[in-house]
Amino acid sequence: MIMRANSLPYVVDRNTEIVIFEQLLQSKKAEFVAVYGRRRIGKTYLINHCFQNRGLYFEVTGSKKASLQQQLFHFHSEFTALFSDAHYLACPTDWSEAFNRLKDQIEQIEQIQPTQKIIIFLDELPWLATARSEFLPALEYYWNRHFSRMPNLILIVCGSAASWMLNKIVNNKEGLYGRLSYSLPMQPFLLATTEKFLISQNILLPRKQVVEIFMVTGGVAKYLTYFERGKSIAQSISALFFMPHGQLFLEFQRLFQSLFDSSEKHIALIRALSKKRYGLKQADLIALAGLTQNGKVTEVLSELEASGFILITHEFGKQKRERKIRLIDEYTYFYLIWVEPNSSSIINNTNIDYWQQQQHSSAWQAWVGYAFENICLKHIKSIKRALGIAGVNTTESHWSHQSEAGGAEIDLVIERADNVIHLCEIKFSDSEYTITKNYAEKLQHKIDLFRQVTRTRKALCLTMITPYGVKMNPYYTQVVTQQLTLEDLFDG
Repeated sequence: MIMRANSLPYVVDRNTEIVIFEQLLQSKKAEFVAVYGRRRIGKTYLINHCFQNRGLYFEVTGSKKASLQQQLFHFHSEFTALFSDAHYLACPTDWSEAFNRLKDQIEQIEQIQPTQKIIIFLDELPWLATARSEFLPALEYYWNRHFSRMPNLILIVCGSAASWMLNKIVNNKEGLYGRLSYSLPMQPFLLATTEKFLISQNILLPRKQVVEIFMVTGGVAKYLTYFERGKSIAQSISALFFMPHGQLFLEFQRLFQSLFDSSEKHIALIRALSKKRYGLKQADLIALAGLTQNGKVTEVLSELEASGFILITHEFGKQKRERKIRLIDEYTYFYLIWVEPNSSSIINNTNIDYWQQQQHSSAWQAWVGYAFENICLKHIKSIKRALGIAGVNTTESHWSHQSEAGGAEIDLVIERADNVIHLCEIKFSDSEYTITKNYAEKLQHKIDLFRQVTRTRKALCLTMITPYGVKMNPYYTQVVTQQLTLEDLFDG
């Protein structure tokens, strides 16, 4: 019997997952855990880090669009590499035979080493469990009949297609119903962890530059590894996105094709959302994407939400049917706004200074403003902590009103259970923000209009969120209750 050894370096945070994994290793009964999250966030890396060298470790990875015979051959190769005494066996012909062989080997180990931990890691499960493979019925049978009775066994299933993992494993209504010990959704890093990850790569940057990196990567771990020490952020973005062989220039199609079997509708909806800063109602989004409202499109939207590409927001004071759908994925938004429209010139390498030329253009200002709003929406917990209301029940929403006399938009409304409402005004700037007389009047108009239209009797607090704070002047004290900065978003 051969056990694979592999020493992995430091894992940045992921404390919740690591604590649960340690509990699994200390357990005295069989454990079954599902891990899911978008491509490139480090799921496989983390599982390898926590479980390799902690017992017998058997890992099989699915291959997209591989035939059943190819998937079984991959299983067989890993099986015979780990269990050297099984090298004489022919490749299994189906998954029941494959799992039966695995069961037989584990039973032999239990007789010889009854305290040995046995970890079975099935990675990219959606690619293994294709429609005609009969993988899931075989897994269900062998878990229920054999593996669940092996007190030292840990079964880990992992997949990037979050919706598939939720529907087929986490919310399974058949043979795997109620069998999971844990379901662990892994998310991309937030700002604080992005900073720690970059530091672990010996990249030390001012926090505003960390934010700029987050605006194009969304905190996806693999994307962060592409940034090089000693290069400016603009240089790195140019090399990654605006060169013919840039890793993130080539990533977009691979990303959606790896997550969804038929990604055309997913991409059409994402493209439509990239054109509307404040999001769209579902019917308007479907029409703009050129699709027809039906169950399949609703399923596609659910898949995009489960995979973290879109955010469902609600308008303050409106019914749930008034919800809007907003593009929240930073990488995707940056690609569709800046890269895809210039793909021809990138492929032909005709404008290598394109990104540097766009800095502080009007289009850049619009993009960076939206990107900063998305960052704030992802850091609600940090915002609440900075406001001193971490323990207060709140509801987050947006608000807009249009009339012949003029309209108003409020980026983020935080309604507190203690009868206070924060009207959050989110502004991105390269330095301390200054409120002018004209802008102060607009802010006051928003406050007055919000109270008038919503008829709320709760206390209203205008809260400014900016990178470097707001200059204290008479106009600030006239309308602003409190302010937050980048430092507050990194607290968490």
